[in-house]
This record gives sequence, structure tokens and C-alpha cells, in this order.
Amino acid sequence: MSLLPRPDAKGPADAAHLVETPLASEELLRGNFLHIRRDTVSLPDGSQASREYAIHPGAVMIVAQLDDGRVVLERQYRYPVQSVMIEFPAGKLDPGEASLVCAQRELREETGYSARQWARAGVLHPVISYSTEFIDIWFARELTLGERQLDAGEFLDVFTATPAELLAWCGSGQVTDAKTLTGMLWLQNVLSGVWALDWQIVPG
Repeated sequence: MSLLPRPDAKGPADAAHLVETPLASEELLRGNFLHIRRDTVSLPDGSQASREYAIHPGAVMIVAQLDDGRVVLERQYRYPVQSVMIEFPAGKLDPGEASLVCAQRELREETGYSARQWARAGVLHPVISYSTEFIDIWFARELTLGERQLDAGEFLDVFTATPAELLAWCGSGQVTDAKTLTGMLWLQNVLSGVWALDWQIVPG
């Protein structure tokens, strides 16, 4: 069976020949945050392989825009990469929590801002090779500043920047966080009118 790319393939409907079928699964680790599993799968050519991956509850990211066009950003130390990273506000979903509710909560807790208008842009998968994680992308505007409510052990700086400044940092390598790079892609295309958002007024 040939596994070369088919020149006539047009989308997901033409990708059945690439699917891996799970045969068995075992849990390797159950932590406070992540669960690690190892599955045995059947490959498209009939052979078998193992796939180790992290189960993640999902998360949200918020592109919050001030009235003057600046966006709300954070600086936070990320232990796995041993670096202070520039990021859009974000956070993981609590069990049973709706995506918009999570976005409202995370924006308020981390930055102190609340927003009157919200729009869901889409979803991104930041680490498709070893995690089930997805991140819903939300835009927020008509912001009101209040008090932050950081979690115990959470330390971060909140600051603002123009889209042009953020784009320059992405281009120079100062911003390397995958979700923030994707957020900048969305912001750039929304501001240019190439991509549209469906804004809604959300009480509270």
C-alpha cells in the first residue's frame, strides 16, 4: 500500500487512508493536571506502533482589545522552558465549564479586566504530536478594569502593546508562545478585514 501523498486529496474526507486505529490503551501517569497514556495502534499499512500522549482538559486564550487599539498581554515565567514568556491571557477549563465562562473568568482573574463584547474566533491545537489539548480563541472588547484575582502561587505581569509592537516581537523571536503567535495571526487578519468576527454582548 502506497503512503505517498495523493495529488487529488482535497480535505478530511479524502484522508481515511491515513487513520490509525487504536487496539489497546494503558495509563502511564495520572497527575494533578495531566494524564499520560500509551496506546497500541494499527497503522495504515497493517503494522503496529505505540503512541504516548497527554490528556489535557482544554483551555481558552483571550485577545482583549482596549478602545485605543492596544491589546492586553502578560509576562509569566514558564518552568518547562525556563523563560519568562510574553503571552495573551489564557487558562484551562474547569470540569464542566463552558468555554466563554472560562474566558471571562480567566481574563478577570489574571488581568482584572472584564469585557462587554465577546467573539469566538476559532480553536487551535498547540501540540498535536503528543497532547489532546485544544485552545478556544476568544476576542474581547469594551473593557473595564477591576481587581485581579490571581491563584495562589501564580505570578505574572500585565501590560499592553499595540498590534504593531506585538507583530514585531513575533517576527524577531521575542514571542515564541504558540498560542500567542496564533492569536497574532487572528488579530492581524481581523484588523485588516480579511477575517470577520461575530461579536455578542455578554452580561457580567
